[in-house]
Formats: sequence, structure tokens, C-alpha cells
Amino acid sequence: MSDLHIRHATLSDIDAVLRFWREAAEGTSISDDHDGVARLITTDPEALLLAERDGLLTGTVIAGFDGWRCSAYRLAVHPDCRRKGVATALMEAVEQRFLALGGRRVDAMVLEANDRAQRTWGAAGYQREDHWRRWVKPL
Repeated sequence: MSDLHIRHATLSDIDAVLRFWREAAEGTSISDDHDGVARLITTDPEALLLAERDGLLTGTVIAGFDGWRCSAYRLAVHPDCRRKGVATALMEAVEQRFLALGGRRVDAMVLEANDRAQRTWGAAGYQREDHWRRWVKPL
């Protein structure tokens, strides 16, 4: 993957990231808008990681850390780039970030109906904890 470059998103990347998520990601979130992504980048400039090959966006992941928990969100790889190590490279960067911050465990939010993503996380060594159910309330 020597031609794959992982970097942190900047404010100038927001529109490209939103377009990318519409094409490559399963499902949407109420925070998948310009203001939400801008807030993320402004609050934690190292949280949104981008994978690029030949200057083209091939993958994303959000590596959120609140000082206690490490959370991975919006892992997405362009359909034409799947099974080529992009997700692996992104998650290695995420795990390095979390270790440097003192993190001890990564929680990943994955849509239950997204079978491909469920298999991907399992293959990466993550274990599903069926006893946890998340309760969500939009603000």
C-alpha cells in the first residue's frame, strides 16, 4: 500500500467527504452535513482520517476520543477500492492514534443490517457485544 496516503481532513475537504459518504457509506446520520463535519474538524483536527491514492479519496474513518472511550465511526471505502487494504490501513492509523492518546479499547458503531461491514470488523479482530444496545436521541 505504498501508494496509499493517510492524512487528517481539513475544512477544505468537507464537501468531498460528504459526497464520498453518499457514494461509499452505508446509511446516513443527522450530523452528515457541512456544519457537523466542520464542527468535528474544528473540535478535533486529527479525528477524521482520509485515505487517498493518486490524489483521489478512497476511504474515511472518524477516530473519536473523549478522554475515556475510543470510538470509530464512518469507516467507508469506495466500492472500486474495497479489498485492497484501504480499511486496514485506516484502522491501523486509528489504533495508533488511540494508543498515543492512552486509549485502551475501541468501540465501533456498525449498522446491524450492514452484513459486509459486520464481516469486515470481525475479520479485523473486533468482537460483537450483543448485550449492548445503544439508545440514541437526536438533539
